[in-house]
Amino acid sequence: MASDDQILQRCFHEWMAIQEQELNQLLQALNQNENGGDDLTETSCAQLTEKSINSFQEYIDKRAQLSRLDISGLFSPSWNTALENSLLWVAGCRPSMYIRLTYALCGSQVEFQLSEIIQRLARGNLGEISAAQLRMINDLHMKTIKEEEKLSNKLAGLQENIADQPIAIVAKRMSRVGETSGEVDHALDEHESSMANILQEADKLRLSTLKELLSILTPLQGVDFLVASKKLHLFMHEWGKTRDNRHGLLRAQQEGYWFLFYAYSDIISAVPAIRVDAQSVHNPVISLYTCF
Repeated sequence: MASDDQILQRCFHEWMAIQEQELNQLLQALNQNENGGDDLTETSCAQLTEKSINSFQEYIDKRAQLSRLDISGLFSPSWNTALENSLLWVAGCRPSMYIRLTYALCGSQVEFQLSEIIQRLARGNLGEISAAQLRMINDLHMKTIKEEEKLSNKLAGLQENIADQPIAIVAKRMSRVGETSGEVDHALDEHESSMANILQEADKLRLSTLKELLSILTPLQGVDFLVASKKLHLFMHEWGKTRDNRHGLLRAQQEGYWFLFYAYSDIISAVPAIRVDAQSVHNPVISLYTCF
């Protein structure tokens, strides 16, 4: 039978596979538009964005069910890279990042398409966002930040509860590290249940923010945004793997050096009569060789 961690990990990998599949469909639609294809309509763009929203809804529904298995595993997932985990907010991304990404895309595309905009050659992407749209996005941004702060405060309160009754006091009374306590188990069960509730609230905020943002954008702008957001998600995962491998190699090298150092120290202490010159001190290989 699969462990809780394996079940959660499978859910994540299925979600990433869906992200990649939908990205390919969105890119195909955008390429059609840029190449002057006639098949890309507002209706087809709207269908693509609706499909992405439905996939996200299914994913957070599944997370809500799985959160009862191991909520701690979702807050510090073993399947994520260290880079991704360092960026998590309530087991996911901040909803306000959607708006921040929209602003970044608008600015970069306006700069890239400046000559076309001057000539009034329309592409219909985020480089042509209107003032009215920007006002609505700004209002959504302010509202989302307030909701994020509420959830952050709730989570902070839960974290601070660990230093309160009964967990901290029971820990103080215990004489041996690792002792079990029914009282603590009950308190931690309640803590995890509250964490699961906060996760569900955060996921609902993520979904509602995405829905409202896409309703402000035109269907083509929505496709443009989803391409960028899915690329960012997938690329961060791969970049994180690269950095983990790099740091892992560095740690392995450091551990190897320490192993040589301790091996050298043990041999020297075991053979006190050996002569150690300046060269051997700075060369572990020579030091080991001279001991035999």
